[in-house]
Amino acid sequence: MSDSVIANFDVNGRSREVLVKPYHTLLEILREDLGLTGTKHGCELGECGACTVLVDGLPQLSCLLLPHQVEGKEITTIEGLAEGDELHPLQEAFVEAGAVQCGYCTPSMLLTAKALLEGDPSPSRQEIAEALSGNLCRCTGYEAITRAVELAATRMDT
Repeated sequence: MSDSVIANFDVNGRSREVLVKPYHTLLEILREDLGLTGTKHGCELGECGACTVLVDGLPQLSCLLLPHQVEGKEITTIEGLAEGDELHPLQEAFVEAGAVQCGYCTPSMLLTAKALLEGDPSPSRQEIAEALSGNLCRCTGYEAITRAVELAATRMDT
């Protein structure tokens, strides 16, 4: 890997130093180098939202980020949402509201909703819809997802 670079960032609260190709995306690094497969490959063009992770607490499309863009940043993937065996309130709400169908969009929906609720603990339905609009779901029609975010908002201490 002579043309590789060292990427340093925190992933799910853990400092990571990874030797990567400078043209590999954060999505590739997370899945292939770090084994964090909860972040999904989708369109790889920034259109579907399946690869969304939190970078310093904000939703970002990992398929569009290169190693130098996340240097020294805090990355949160779906694997970092739960605390040990205890599900995050959003995860519990998604299960209760039937917001999980095939599960492909679920990681990105959960992380986007987490960022939303941390910024606005009681968003309106319209604000939830706007926040989640960059994450495509082919199964649920979004109603159950919106209900799940509303339910989690009532339970979360942000």
